Amino acid sequence: MAPTPRPQRWLLRKPKGDAPTRLFCFPYSGVGASMYNRWPKRIGPAEVCLIQLPGRENRLRDPHYVTYERLAGPLTEALLPYLDRPFGFFGHCGGALPGFATALHLLREGLPTPSALFVSSQVAPHDGPFGRFLGMTDDELAVELGELTRAMGGTPHPGLIDMSLGVLRADVDANRAYHLPEPVRLPSVVHTIGWDADREIRPDRMGGWEKYAEPGRFRSTVLQGEHYAFLGAPGHLVDVLATGMRRARDEHEGGGTDGSRADA
Repeated sequence: MAPTPRPQRWLLRKPKGDAPTRLFCFPYSGVGASMYNRWPKRIGPAEVCLIQLPGRENRLRDPHYVTYERLAGPLTEALLPYLDRPFGFFGHCGGALPGFATALHLLREGLPTPSALFVSSQVAPHDGPFGRFLGMTDDELAVELGELTRAMGGTPHPGLIDMSLGVLRADVDANRAYHLPEPVRLPSVVHTIGWDADREIRPDRMGGWEKYAEPGRFRSTVLQGEHYAFLGAPGHLVDVLATGMRRARDEHEGGGTDGSRADA
C-alpha cells in the first residue's frame, strides 16, 4: 500500500491556529481545491480550509480514491490534527457525498465529528445515486467540464479538458457506487442548501437529509441562483455558513445556539 501523503497535501494551505472554528470545503467533481479561489479565507468565526483530493492539481500523479469509503480513512488521518476545535464540512453536488462519508467514518471511529454538515445540491445517500451526470458519455462530460471552467472564470482548453476528464469520470463512478440502505443519524447539525434555479438537483429532492440529523438539528434553506452560483461565494450563502459556524462555536462554548454573538 502506498504511504499516506503528507497532511499538507490534503489541504491547499495549512490551517492557522487563531480561528475558533474551521470549515473544510470539498471540491466539486472533476476539479480541485482551487475552485474556491473566489471564496473568502474566513467566513464568520470559521477559517476556510480547502481540501485537495488526489488526482488533481498539485496531486495530479496521486491515484484516485475510487470510492468514498476508501477516501475517508486516509483523509481522516490527514485532517485529525486540525479537528481540535469545532469544525464543519461543506460540499456542493459531487463534493457533498465525500464530505458526508468522511463525517460518517469519523463517527464510526469514535473521533471528533463535524459540528455542522453543509450539503449543497445533493440528494441523501439512501435516495441516490441521482443526477444526469451519472449517465453521460465522455463527450458529454467534456462539455460539462467546459461549462464548469467558464463558471470558474477560466477558458476551456482541449488539452486541459482531456486531462481533467479522467478524474471527472472517476469522481462520477464513485458517486454512482455510493448508496446507503438506510439513513444514519449524525450528531452534526445538518444543513441542506438548495438553489431555486438549479436544473441538476431540485431543492425538493433533498428532503431525505432530515433523517440524518437528530431531532431539532436539521436546517434547510433555498437560495437564489443556479447550479454553479456557489462558486462566487454569494452573500446569502456566506450568511448561511457564517450563522451555522457561529452556532457551532457557541454550542461548544456553552453560549447558546442562536448565533447572535459577534464573531471572535
